[in-house]
Amino acid sequence: MAAEIDIHIRKTFPGRGPIRAQIRYPIEASTVLILFGPSGSGKTTILRCLAGLEWPEEGRIQFVSRVWLDTRAGIQVPPQHRHVGYMPQDYALFPTHTVSGNIAYGLGHLSGANRKKRVDEMLDLFQLHGLEAAKPRELSGGQQQRVALARAVAPRPLLLLLDEPLSALDAPTRLHLRDELRSLLKELALPSIIVTHDWTEALTLGDVMAVINAGEVLQVGAPIEVFSRPQDAAAARIVGIETVVKGRVVGSADGMMHVSVNGTTLMAVEGEAAGPDVFVCIRSEDVVLERGQTPVSSARNHLPGTVTMITRMGALARVTIECGFPLVATVTQSAVEEFGLVSGVPVVAAIKAGAVHLVSRQRD
Repeated sequence: MAAEIDIHIRKTFPGRGPIRAQIRYPIEASTVLILFGPSGSGKTTILRCLAGLEWPEEGRIQFVSRVWLDTRAGIQVPPQHRHVGYMPQDYALFPTHTVSGNIAYGLGHLSGANRKKRVDEMLDLFQLHGLEAAKPRELSGGQQQRVALARAVAPRPLLLLLDEPLSALDAPTRLHLRDELRSLLKELALPSIIVTHDWTEALTLGDVMAVINAGEVLQVGAPIEVFSRPQDAAAARIVGIETVVKGRVVGSADGMMHVSVNGTTLMAVEGEAAGPDVFVCIRSEDVVLERGQTPVSSARNHLPGTVTMITRMGALARVTIECGFPLVATVTQSAVEEFGLVSGVPVVAAIKAGAVHLVSRQRD
């Protein structure tokens, strides 16, 4: 029987709708679950229920063979006995403690020598040597994040819980630490659950993703599947990106990156993606449909394809085109009629290079 996490809870708060979360998925040593959704959707509440910092009125939480909560059976395992590492959004470092003191905080059960050894291991792992005696106010945002992670990981938890771990950082630091965090989580071989509302973080960090809105879990699956194939309109609105496919950077010149997707070459503005393996992300409103062989727009990408599906949405329509990969465009109903768009009709999809967003991914 595969190891898994099973969450089935109901938590209420005065003046707002209840949190009803049902998530069940298999885990391996380094599986990362992303709780994804807008602010106020209930992501942090679910995380805090897992940590034992919030108590649902009803439900059950099981991690592998350990039942942490079962309201029917009267089981309520307190936070200190769940053996989880928890990092809140603001890091919550102790301002009067040094870096070493913060990391050692949860290691009171160890002897002095073993505690020092474990702190030294964390200083090495998180590249914090030389900062042992510094106080949190003397650290940069990225350094504070590393200390908070080290403190959460030091007691060797069974599960690591991270609440918006990159949101407190400035954009350049967040970009740098995103890939670093993914590598670190794999190195730790520690199952993790991360709360985020940032789609690049979800794609970069996650193995499994749960889309959450208004306290409800709408969809659970691999991030690329959820982004490219949301199961309903509500999930589609939240993920906000209709085309997400795997690609590979095959070259660059004059500030442009050449990306191959199933044999089709796209051009993207050279930017943050480290490559060579990337997710290619395109919003449907950035795709312009053309008829005929002569390009109408000045877009860098003109992809010939065939209409495979049209979904009408009031005054707009969502058109799926097969152009070596499934590409989604949003057009007006009048454009559907003017171009005679039906399944099987050939079209050309025009996409500006700046609208092709690349997100680094680890090679499968």
